[in-house]
Amino acid sequence: MPARAVVLLSGGMDSATCLALARDQGWSCHTLSFDYGQRHRAELAAAEGLAASLGAADHRVLRLDLAAIGGSALTDPLIEVPEAGGSGIPVTYVPARNTLFLSCALGLAEVLDADVIYAGMNAVDYSGYPDCRPEYLAAFQAMADLATRRAVEGRPVRIEAPLIDLSKAEIILAGNALGLDFGLTVSCYQADDEGRACGRCDACSLRRAGFAAAGLEDPTRYQ
Repeated sequence: MPARAVVLLSGGMDSATCLALARDQGWSCHTLSFDYGQRHRAELAAAEGLAASLGAADHRVLRLDLAAIGGSALTDPLIEVPEAGGSGIPVTYVPARNTLFLSCALGLAEVLDADVIYAGMNAVDYSGYPDCRPEYLAAFQAMADLATRRAVEGRPVRIEAPLIDLSKAEIILAGNALGLDFGLTVSCYQADDEGRACGRCDACSLRRAGFAAAGLEDPTRYQ
């Protein structure tokens, strides 16, 4: 039996590329998505389709009600999604999201006896989120090494973020080389129910610029 990996799968292009990389490296991939109160459901549908397309061993969706906390344009309909980048941490930052996601993935990894967690955090072409930085992942790894039975027994779960130092264009080229169909992914912060992108938000701008820099056709469906 191939060794197991837990792959955080949002439905976007970065996490999809992570899944393609993990599969290419021979892992049996157990994908994990979150229904966390996000304002659109298209990314969850995209994640389910990607898990099936890329041969995940199984796909789980966990429910976390981060909308009850609020504080982000992605969970609170009263906060407008910005359509241009700005200075500082944007309102699309979801407080504690990656910490919660990684913690749940760590729990699942222990239950499955998985050796590694793949996560699509990126510190180059990203929106300034503090929980997408290498030092954050190093701190989480240190915590995981203290807090888990596997680590105490000498078999720590490893956190892998293979895209952390890549540009959006490099991520697209890596996924393309692995045969990933980016048309199955959804990146937009305000996609409609059919998964069509707005073409105006920061996520859409980064995605469009990435395909242009990679010299590849953008398969995104726009509203």
